[in-house]
Amino acid sequence: MPPRQQSTGPGQQRRSSALRPAAVVLAVAVMLLGGGVLALAATRESPAAPQWRDSALAEPSGRAAAPPSGEPAPRTISMSATGDIIMGNAPGRLPPNGGEGFFTAVREALKADLVMGNLEEPITDDTGTGKCGPTSKNCFQYRVPPSYAGHLKDAGFELLNQANNHGHDYGPAGYRNTQRALEDVGLKHTGAPDQITVMDVEGVRVAVAGFSSYPWSNPLVDVEAAAEVVEKAAGLADIVVVQVHMGAEGAAMTHVKPGTEIYLGENRGDPIKFGRAMVDAGADLIVGHGPHVLRAMEFYKGRLIAYSLGNFAGGAGTLNKSGVLGLGGVLKVSLEADGGWGGGQLISTYLDSGGKPAIDDEHRGAAAVKRLSKSDFPSTGATLDTTGKITAPGAA
Repeated sequence: MPPRQQSTGPGQQRRSSALRPAAVVLAVAVMLLGGGVLALAATRESPAAPQWRDSALAEPSGRAAAPPSGEPAPRTISMSATGDIIMGNAPGRLPPNGGEGFFTAVREALKADLVMGNLEEPITDDTGTGKCGPTSKNCFQYRVPPSYAGHLKDAGFELLNQANNHGHDYGPAGYRNTQRALEDVGLKHTGAPDQITVMDVEGVRVAVAGFSSYPWSNPLVDVEAAAEVVEKAAGLADIVVVQVHMGAEGAAMTHVKPGTEIYLGENRGDPIKFGRAMVDAGADLIVGHGPHVLRAMEFYKGRLIAYSLGNFAGGAGTLNKSGVLGLGGVLKVSLEADGGWGGGQLISTYLDSGGKPAIDDEHRGAAAVKRLSKSDFPSTGATLDTTGKITAPGAA
């Protein structure tokens, strides 16, 4: 891998759009000369406008409604994101019918100009290098066959994050096989060291990078090194999204507190320090996952930090779905081309009897995030209404 490059744009607050074209040319040149891992891709045509969009925020074309002054409206795009996705565990714990229809209940909720998820299992045949030995205790490893990449495609996902504790459950070969399986069905991936995945989303360049506390991803614990990745991403795109697997796990871990979180002896990062530092470095949206429970959301310098989106899918009994562990959500946001907030909603979901994601008409996830945001971030916490509509604190 070539060394990370220090960007001259962000880190001093927000990046300058006037410098971006030159930065893109420079970065691509460096990539070609040094063998970098930058991923450049174009998305499919935009689906129908998500139901959460308010016509006062954005029109289906992706452009916000024109202000009364008659000035040109800022261009906006919609994005959706989920927490942890485990569809099953081969060979003996897979959903019925080969996983067909696994995401049917949430397909409409996922629709957006860019649909992202945290893939917490390899998509691979058995590589013979599973991390759990025959005498291992409290060890969990997961995988699904390569054909399951098609279920993610059918659901509407376009980009999957591999930066998490299960990315290497079947070793480097399983990790590469996962990337290949996703690519074979036209899906993008992110999360490898120094990997910045840049996609054209309705004419807006979006860079996505994944972070975790494991060596097969961009760094979580080394915040300065992580900031360098985000600074580089900010020079390559209009909008920067950080996918991050951070925080201790379990039903008792719903609250976000200052300081480092340790789980089973592992440093799982300092979520508040990390999230805010990435915004300082140029990130426009932080999508957190890892604790297996929903956590608070806050606005920092006008950017949303979602500290954990909980469990989205735990097929064939792979994830505990009791109590708060069974709740998740689809985060929907609308961002202007400069990363400015355009509106959003948390659509509440839950794990059904088979561990598949389903829409929660009781909005329990939104209620939990509303309560946690108010408790953990009294002055900066996001405000959610009963259906999960998200507004910044103090917004009218």
